[in-house]
Amino acid sequence: MNRLTTILICWLCTCSLQAQNDSLPLKTSAYQLGIGNTRILDTYLSQEKFSGLGLTFLATVEREKPGSRWVTLMEHQACFSTVDDRADTQHELQGDYTFYFGRLHRWQFAHGWTLQAGGMLAANAGYIYNTGNSNNPAQARLSANLMPTATVSKSLQLFHRSCKVRYEVQLPFVGIMFSPNYGQSYYELFNRGNYDHNVVPTTFVSAPSFRQQLTVSYSVTPHTALTIGYLGDYQQADVNNLKSHIYHHRIMIGLVRQFSIIKHRL
Repeated sequence: MNRLTTILICWLCTCSLQAQNDSLPLKTSAYQLGIGNTRILDTYLSQEKFSGLGLTFLATVEREKPGSRWVTLMEHQACFSTVDDRADTQHELQGDYTFYFGRLHRWQFAHGWTLQAGGMLAANAGYIYNTGNSNNPAQARLSANLMPTATVSKSLQLFHRSCKVRYEVQLPFVGIMFSPNYGQSYYELFNRGNYDHNVVPTTFVSAPSFRQQLTVSYSVTPHTALTIGYLGDYQQADVNNLKSHIYHHRIMIGLVRQFSIIKHRL
């Protein structure tokens, strides 16, 4: 009788712990590093088009609460590129950091399909530096955008391991950006304070940008997966009589970890 009571208590404790784990918030973190081509045009610095090699670091955190169909998505993206013009006579350096924060609603379907849709706020800060310019050698880049966002994923089994294919897309809808006006120097703007429509409202018409990710994750442990994929980030703008674009094409590799969040109370 005592042995039966002990087994029953142990079973109840196990069920209780399992229920607690199932009710804990779930966090999925992904860290990726990518390399690939970068193409740049900024008519404030040069009428030439530039291309070269770039690196991107991308950190993604996805949180979801048990019983909720809403997901919080955060992404940190940092890029650095070194590019040359077609004649190989001019050289530019480009770098930027973008923070994405959004809320997505999740729908789950049969056969492992999941759809998420919602909106994200993206804040970007960066620069382009032309090593050959003496008058206006650099261009600052500052912007914020509201971006409709969607992800589609499919879970499947491959070689007796879990595998997940995921596609994510963002399309900036409205926002604001900083831009000097045509012929305006940074000396005029900052030293003399000559404001000339330098904070510009943007839409998908004046800044038709686009960002997409395609990844394939392959589980190596119950909570860890290796991931490989493609990141395309295409930023464009036509404001203040100046045209610019930065196209990032990256092959990404990284690591994905999924775990429950345990909060300790003092």
